[in-house]
Amino acid sequence: MQLLDRTFDVSTQAVAPAPADAALRTRVEAFLWHEARLLDERRFDDWLALWTDDGRYWMPRHHGQRDPFTQISLFWEDRMLRETRVRRLLHPRNWSQQPPTRSNRLVGNVHIDGLDADGHLIVCSNLHYAEYRLEPRQLAGQVFHKLAVGDDGGFRLQLKRVNLINCDSVFGNLEVFV
Repeated sequence: MQLLDRTFDVSTQAVAPAPADAALRTRVEAFLWHEARLLDERRFDDWLALWTDDGRYWMPRHHGQRDPFTQISLFWEDRMLRETRVRRLLHPRNWSQQPPTRSNRLVGNVHIDGLDADGHLIVCSNLHYAEYRLEPRQLAGQVFHKLAVGDDGGFRLQLKRVNLINCDSVFGNLEVFV
């Protein structure tokens, strides 16, 4: 099972510097803003297309959590689980999305940290997330993206790690992707 593959590199520590390039920074920022817009507009199928085949979506449950294998996580999803959640979110008979969750993301303080051992670009940003479905909710945190370069030269998501500042809080249903 892919989710239990402990060889998947969840580290967000750079092992090599990234090229110091203003154009690269601009491309990275545009990618992150595009991803946020897709999620806010509930264009989940387009968002799924941003991922590598073996990419992972991870939201740790504990501050400083080193991996998703030795402690529980709020989310640890591979392609199959992301696609399953999208199908559930979009299903017209999903009672928990009546009315649908509306969200708004503010992505800022984008920093390119470097490259991982496989050459993926490690990017750190801050996220302020607001959602509304019957009542408002605010979340904030630090997000790490590992970006692979796709065949078309564009970025693809290899890892998205969302470190909520209140990850150890009690939550109502977290349904949509943060």
